[in-house]
Amino acid sequence: MRGAMKTHLLGLLLIGVLVLLISCGSKVDPNKLVLELLPVADNPLVHFRVLIKIGSANDPSGKEGLCQLAWNMLADGGTRLMSIKEITEKFYPMAASLSFSLDKEMAAFSGTVHKGNLDKYYAIFKDMLLDPGFREDDFNRLRTNQLDFIEKTLTANMDEPFGKEILNLMLHDGHPYGHHEAGTVESVKGLTLDDVKAFYKEQFVQGNIILGLAGGYPADLPVKIEADFKRLPESFTPRLSLPPAHMPQGIEVVIADKPTPATAISMGFPVSLTKADKDFFALWIAGSHFGEHRQSVSHLFQKIREERGQNYGDYAYIEHFVQGRDKFPAPNHARRQQFFSIWIRPLANSNRHFVIRQALRELKKLVDEGLSEERFQLVRTYLLNYTKLYAQTLGERLGWQMDSHYYGYQDFLAEAQSVLPRLTRDDVNRAIKKYLNFENICLAVITQDAEALKNDLVSNTPSPIKYANPNMPGAVLDEDTVIQEYPLAVKLEKVKTAPAAEFFQKAGLPGK
Repeated sequence: MRGAMKTHLLGLLLIGVLVLLISCGSKVDPNKLVLELLPVADNPLVHFRVLIKIGSANDPSGKEGLCQLAWNMLADGGTRLMSIKEITEKFYPMAASLSFSLDKEMAAFSGTVHKGNLDKYYAIFKDMLLDPGFREDDFNRLRTNQLDFIEKTLTANMDEPFGKEILNLMLHDGHPYGHHEAGTVESVKGLTLDDVKAFYKEQFVQGNIILGLAGGYPADLPVKIEADFKRLPESFTPRLSLPPAHMPQGIEVVIADKPTPATAISMGFPVSLTKADKDFFALWIAGSHFGEHRQSVSHLFQKIREERGQNYGDYAYIEHFVQGRDKFPAPNHARRQQFFSIWIRPLANSNRHFVIRQALRELKKLVDEGLSEERFQLVRTYLLNYTKLYAQTLGERLGWQMDSHYYGYQDFLAEAQSVLPRLTRDDVNRAIKKYLNFENICLAVITQDAEALKNDLVSNTPSPIKYANPNMPGAVLDEDTVIQEYPLAVKLEKVKTAPAAEFFQKAGLPGK
C-alpha cells in the first residue's frame, strides 16, 4: 500500500514538473536573448556565433543596402577604442578573425580561436558588436566598397551571381526579398552614417539575437557572454509579413546584354515548402538527382558537361543555396520562402539556345517520368552519406544546430538520417509532381546580342549544336536532333532585354 502511494505521489510530482516546464517554455520572453550552446570538452578551440534575426529584407524602403552597411560597420569598422587596423594586427598572431554573412532574414557574426587566446579574443569580439566605433572614415570606405560592388563588380565581372540576382528580382519584384543584399546604386548613395547608427540602435537588441558558443569553452563563459550582451535593450523586431513570391505564367525571360564570349543562365520558380515541411526530404532526393551542387552525380552535369562538354557544371536546387566550406551548403541562410532553380554555368554564346532547350527538356522529363528505382536507390544512398560531411567544423555544427531550431527540429541532419531511409521512389515522384513544373519558369540570361537570342526564343528557331570533337557518340548526336527542335512556348511580351549596366541602379528590373 505504501509502495503504491509512493509511486502515485512520484507520478504526480513528475506531472507537476512537466506542467511547470511546459508553462515556462510557453512564456519565453521574445524581448530577451537566446543562447545556443554546443560544448565539446576535449576540443582546444572555441567558436563564437552571433546570429541576428535581421537581414536585408528588413531594409527600409528607399534605403536598400542599409542592413549590409550597418552590419559591415560592426565586422569591419573597428570599436570605439580600437581601429579596424589595430584589431587586425591583434587578431593576426591569434590566427583569428571575425567573419560576417548576410541573407534576406538573418545575418551571422562568427569567429574561432584557440583556448589559449580566448580572453584576448573575446574582449575584442564583444566590443566590435557592443561598442562599435562608427567612424566617418570607416563608413565612407565601406559604403564606397558596397557601391563599387553593385555598380561595377557584379555586372562587369561576376556573370554567374549576376544571373542569379536577376532571377531573384524576377521572383521577388515588390517583395522584401526583392533587392540584392548590397542594395541599389540609388539607395546606397543616399545612405548616411546616421542611418547606420539608427538601424543599429533599433535592430541590434536582445530579442533579435541568438548567442552561440561551441567547443571547449570554460563553464563560466556562457554566463559572462549573456551578461555582456544583456547590456543591449530588451526589445525585438516582429517577423516581416511576406507576400507570395511571383509565380511566372509561362516562360518569362530577362536578358542582360553585355559584350561577353560566354552566356550565364539561371532559371527557376517559387516552391511552397522549406526544410520545415515533411515533403522536403522527398524533394531533396529529387533535387540531388537532378543537380547536386558541383557533384558528378548531378543528372544535368552528366548530360550537359560530361556528354557534351558545354561548360564547367550544371546544377539544380530546391531552395536558396549558398556555398560554404568546400562544396557544402553554408548554414545560417534560412528563409521562410524558397524557390527551385537551375544554374547553367557560362558556355559558348553559340550554344546558349540549345542548352536552354536541353535544360527545360530535362526538367520536363523529370516531372513526367520521375526517378527510376535504380536511380532513386543510388541518390538516396549518396545523400545519406554526403550529408554526414555537412557539419565537420565547430562553426558548421553550431550553425546547423541553429538552423535546425529555426525549422523546428532538434537536429535536422539527424532527422535526415532517420527520414531518408524510410522514403520510397513513389514518395519522391509524388513530390516532384506536386512541387515542380517545366511550363511556368523565370529565365535569366547574361549574354551578348540579346535581341538575337530574344528573336530565336520567340520564333522557336532550330538551334543545332557543333562540336570540336568529330567523334561524338551516335546516341548523343541522335538526341541532339530532338533537342534542337524542342519547342519553347516563349511569347514576345514575356521577354525583356536591357544593357547590363542598367541593372541595380534602382529598385526592380530595368524599364519599370
